[in-house]
Amino acid sequence: MKLFPKNFEILNRKAKQYIMPILTPHLLKLRINTYAPYVGAGIKLEHLDTDQGLCVVSMGLTALNKNIVGTQFGGSLYAMTDPFYMLLLMQQLGSNYVVWDKSSHIEFVAPATSKVTARIKVSSSEATAIRKLAESGEPVFRDYRTEIVDNNQKVVAIVTKTVYIRLRKHSRSKSQASRLDLPDKPNDNVSNNVSDNVSGEASSEVSSGENN
Repeated sequence: MKLFPKNFEILNRKAKQYIMPILTPHLLKLRINTYAPYVGAGIKLEHLDTDQGLCVVSMGLTALNKNIVGTQFGGSLYAMTDPFYMLLLMQQLGSNYVVWDKSSHIEFVAPATSKVTARIKVSSSEATAIRKLAESGEPVFRDYRTEIVDNNQKVVAIVTKTVYIRLRKHSRSKSQASRLDLPDKPNDNVSNNVSDNVSGEASSEVSSGENN
């Protein structure tokens, strides 16, 4: 009777180590694309590559999501970019780091009268730079800019987002954990010495003096 729990624990650990990294992008994509607010708004995660730090998000224009003047609803334009920098950074940096959205701004450039697309990227060089900046234990704030384009590649909106990152051992948010159960990248332990609302719960931490 004692062997089964032990064997199960070993199998579970091996599954997380070898199988989950393969399945994670597919399961995560499915989970996001069945997230009720996204389904209601018509937002779709088209492509996700957590290793490369890249995702592509789209939103069609239908009778169900048009605004009062028949164009893309501004709130949905923002929502289609909202969680992804935080999500990609959590995966790129690993569990030794706490990541929160700090602030966001959207600029409406032109009415969106067709399907729209946003390409969101966090490069490996950006992750390396963040790890270096976070070595001291101080919080790191990074700004990211995303253009949302229509079917003709015309920019219809620009979202600017500020993200907060800090080494977990120096953060008041040590207990922060992803509800998406993303496994760490294999090199997470190596990088330790160098980096739902999934959108914006940093305010309680940052405003209370976390960045002091």
